[in-house]
Amino acid sequence: MTGRFGRQPTGWGSRLFARLSRWAHSVAGQVFALQAMIVLLLIAAAAAALVFQARYDSERDARHRSLAAAESFAHSPGIVSALLSTDPTALLQPLAEAARRGSGVDFIAVMNTDGIRYTDSQPDLIGRRATGDLSRALAGHAFTETFRGEPSDAVRAIVPIRNADGVVIGLVGTGIDVENVSQVVEGQLPLLLGAAAGALLLGTGGAALVSGRLRRQTRGLGAAEMSRINEHHEAVLHAVREGVVIVDAGQRLVLANDEARRLLSLPPDPENRHVTDLGLDPRTAELLASGQVVTDHVHLAGDRLLAVNVRPTAQYKGMSTGSVVTLRDSTELASLSGRAEVARGRLQLLYDAGVRIGSTLDVVRTAEELSEVAVPRFADFVTVELLEPVLHGDEPSLVTGVYTEMRRAAITGVRADSPLQPVGDIIRFVVPTAPMAAALDAGHAVLAADLNAAMGWRAQDSQGTRVALDYGLHSLISVPLRARGVVLGMANFWRADTPEPFDEEDRSFAAELGARAAVSIDNARRFTREHAMAVTLQRSLLPRVLPAQNAVDVAFRYLPAKAGVGGDWFDVIPLPGGRVALVVGDVVGHGVHAAATMGRLRTAVHNFSTLDLPPDELLGHLDELINRIDQNDTGSGLAGGAGEGGAEDASDGTAEPAGVTGATCLYAVYDPVSGRCLMASAGHPGPALIRPGGDVEFPELPAGLPLGVGGMPFEAAEFTLPEGSRLVLFTDGLVEDRDRDFDAGLQLLGESLARPGRSPDQACSDVLAALLFPVPSDDIALLIADTRRLEADRIAEWEVPGEASAVSRVRNAGAAQLAAWGLEEISFSTELILSELITNAIRYGSAPVRVRLLRDRSLVCEVSDGSSTSPHLRYAATTDEGGRGLFLVAQYADRWGTRYTERGKVIWAELPLTGGPEPQAADPLDLDALEDLAW
Repeated sequence: MTGRFGRQPTGWGSRLFARLSRWAHSVAGQVFALQAMIVLLLIAAAAAALVFQARYDSERDARHRSLAAAESFAHSPGIVSALLSTDPTALLQPLAEAARRGSGVDFIAVMNTDGIRYTDSQPDLIGRRATGDLSRALAGHAFTETFRGEPSDAVRAIVPIRNADGVVIGLVGTGIDVENVSQVVEGQLPLLLGAAAGALLLGTGGAALVSGRLRRQTRGLGAAEMSRINEHHEAVLHAVREGVVIVDAGQRLVLANDEARRLLSLPPDPENRHVTDLGLDPRTAELLASGQVVTDHVHLAGDRLLAVNVRPTAQYKGMSTGSVVTLRDSTELASLSGRAEVARGRLQLLYDAGVRIGSTLDVVRTAEELSEVAVPRFADFVTVELLEPVLHGDEPSLVTGVYTEMRRAAITGVRADSPLQPVGDIIRFVVPTAPMAAALDAGHAVLAADLNAAMGWRAQDSQGTRVALDYGLHSLISVPLRARGVVLGMANFWRADTPEPFDEEDRSFAAELGARAAVSIDNARRFTREHAMAVTLQRSLLPRVLPAQNAVDVAFRYLPAKAGVGGDWFDVIPLPGGRVALVVGDVVGHGVHAAATMGRLRTAVHNFSTLDLPPDELLGHLDELINRIDQNDTGSGLAGGAGEGGAEDASDGTAEPAGVTGATCLYAVYDPVSGRCLMASAGHPGPALIRPGGDVEFPELPAGLPLGVGGMPFEAAEFTLPEGSRLVLFTDGLVEDRDRDFDAGLQLLGESLARPGRSPDQACSDVLAALLFPVPSDDIALLIADTRRLEADRIAEWEVPGEASAVSRVRNAGAAQLAAWGLEEISFSTELILSELITNAIRYGSAPVRVRLLRDRSLVCEVSDGSSTSPHLRYAATTDEGGRGLFLVAQYADRWGTRYTERGKVIWAELPLTGGPEPQAADPLDLDALEDLAW
């Protein structure tokens, strides 16, 4: 405001007047005046209400006190007898005065039924009749009232006094003077007036604060200026053709003009709602709520392309109050933006395909992943057909040309029902002009945008194509799956629910997707082939049937790992004397190399077992053999050793063959005659032993290093097993995996084996059901053997004295035992073998000499002595007098051999239980004369 000469007014009074004048004409000043008047009226009304309320409360309190005092006095003991006495006043007046002082009322009057006072706080009123209506009390009802009259205005209560029969015999009146009640109210008036003054000050101060805030908000503008601002606001809301949206700091919409409502399709009442509750797409809601500065950002909202600008609003006390967003419609760029969005979606789909397709090395699963990744983002239905050799991991034919049939491997669609042939059906391509056959012939993707016009496809199967067309299939892209120049199969992309047909860009994208999937399918096919080869090799090296023997009842299970074949193996090897060897082992690693190493080790164990070595010695020989194999395979045993580069330091850059990387083995020998079991371990888990009573234990074995490590001898442990005991040999793949440690698996195995009454085969099935992993990472070999004992009546033993005459006696005893067993057919062969073996044991061996006959699957003749000299089979010359003894033994026995014990050796021979064709002899043999024949 300026003075007459255009300058600010000078002087304190002038400046104050100018400020007050300007404030009085502003909206804030007018609001303050209005609020001050309203506050004044409210406070006056509140003060009056408080006065009336205080008066009412005081009168109500007087009524309650009077009634309580009257009730208490009327029912006091002795009141009735005092009324009936000859002088009621003398008895009741002291009591009434004491009760009046105690209750705080102004008077207590006791009256008869005629209203005559017996007592009163004013003695001159005693004997006078009380005024007022007493009929209700005489009728037996207590009541309170505001009495106006003599001797004073009062708030009184009248209560009847009843005798024992309930008859009203008197009345009690108590009360408080109205003057005293008014004094209570008047005493509260200063407080009420002070509270009203305080409320007035607070209300006026609040109005001043509100008006001050309003003045700051309106910047001291008057009504005219506010009207102009409102006009501008209305123009922005309704006339401006650019969307304006204001969002506060809490991400709630404060203002949106008509254009913004149209561009964003906002609901009818969007104000004060969170931007995420406006029904906007997530990207648009995120843009509005972000509050970040944005300049001409191109944003797709629904079917409109918007140019968006975001700026923060002015800060208030250091805190952001939100942001203002302006929107311009740029729909003419929607086509370009749509193509960019489609391209981005296709790139994302290709990325997802690279991640999802080929997650497993399974051919069928890879085909399923191809069909799943393209539905529904690219096609409504996808079918994948593969050549039969590819499904089995075989190499497809390299001959170019049109393939006439494939097998459907996968189908995925947006709906469960489908008019297309199911998985497993043979799909034939017999019409060269059909899209599938044309794609295979051309070697690239073929587009059939309108299947109604694809006559070659319709001619291929008229009935099936009619069903497909009626179902809604209308567009197709056929893509041959090629890898390394070889066709693996066919992928077909179909559209039914999507109204837009495929176009050329879709065909290029489908070709790219098929090329990526073909590589994954080929990788899976190669793995399938290698896995099948390794499994075939491994199964060919493992025992297919167990050998016939009576020492144990055996069942086994072998499961190769899903990820790759390993080197686990097992064996049951019959040994001389009715004994049996139980073997289980594990080669470190997977693949063909591990399977081949397993076959070499299994062959070595068989060869060493023919020497009838104890388990610890056999493992020692096996360890030494592996070391030699490693040296030969890696070349470290050659002169000069390997070069500085090791096994891979070859001139042609190729690596030398890898040696045995390590193996474990458990070897056990069980003798059914004595029940002894001798076993040794080379780094392999020990067996489980189930006693006949059902107790499961895991006996401790001497710790041994794995095979190939070398440097430490192996030790054997001996156990005596009762008949009916069960031995369980296994590899660590049964009990241990990534999600279960060895001890937990061992405990679970013990619980599974503890259930009695099952055959070995049933026990194998139950153990695998309890311990088998869904996808085992290692091979599993399980061997369960129930031990048997050879009956005592099937065993015959003799001690042989060290004299030649004892030969015939033992031979005759043996013949008698054979007759008892009903084996007379082989008596001659047995006597001949016994004569040869006993004679030479006496002549060339040392005491003690023992003979044992065992009747098992075959007849076993054993002659033991204390000498470790081993006999050898040789051909005697015609001029030699001896040297034909072992030759005759070899001719008449199925097998024979020598095994060494701790104190000597045992020479054994096995004969069939039924007589067979005997060797032709030139002259009849004299068994007694054979005693003179030399070895």
